This record gives sequence, structure tokens and C-alpha cells, in this order.
Amino acid sequence: MLSGQLVRHLFFMAGRVCLSRSSAGLGTIGPVEAAIRTKLEQALNPEVLELRNESDAHAVPPGSETHFRVAVVSSRFEGLSPLQRHRLVHAALSEELAGPVHALAIQTRTPAQWKENPQLDISPPCLGGNKKTRGTP
Repeated sequence: MLSGQLVRHLFFMAGRVCLSRSSAGLGTIGPVEAAIRTKLEQALNPEVLELRNESDAHAVPPGSETHFRVAVVSSRFEGLSPLQRHRLVHAALSEELAGPVHALAIQTRTPAQWKENPQLDISPPCLGGNKKTRGTP
């Protein structure tokens, strides 16, 4: 039989939503994605953390970890402007942003804001890595 403390912990953890989609679509999480997840969890104690590796939709080699989209729902964002919220995320991920991560789309919300719209935005399709693929001469 489970102890009361363990049951409470399991219910707490079940209430936290953490989703991930790897670039391979096989549920494999790479080292950069794992580092991002760990650092955001430690820095912001999010109620919801949705992290997507969108590298496969860009002109990068298969298995890359360069383009991410993240939604972070945390009570730490209460009373902060969007810029201040993004700065907290950037501070937590400074090492990744200085190195392997080329693009990071960030959504930051308070728990009340997330309840109003609990969806992660969708990135537009990549237009390629050069001007010709973007339709510019």
C-alpha cells in the first residue's frame, strides 16, 4: 500500500504537464533538449512545461537540436511583463542560447492565463536557408 506522502507526491507530479516531441518523432530526447527541460524546471518550477524540438522542420541535419518552441506556465511570472518573463527564460538557458540553440520560440504564461488558452503556438513552415527558397532574387 502507498504511503500518504507518496500518494500526494504522485498526484502533484500528475498535475504537472511536461510534453516533448523529438525531431525524430520517436520520443527520443537529446542532450540539449534534456538540458533545456532540466534548467527550466529548476529555475522556474513550472506548472506546465511544453517543449518541442522543431529542428526537423528546418534546413539542418537529421537529429539536430537547434530549433525549439517552449511554453512555460509558472507562478513566478505573476506581475512580470512579457519581456521580464522572457529574460528569466533566457537567463536559465544562457549556455544553450550561446551554443547549440539557434532559435527559441517562447510562450510564458501565468497559471490563470494558461487556463484561458492552454495551447502551444504552432511555428510557421521554414522557408529554407537561402534567399532563393524564400522567393527573393
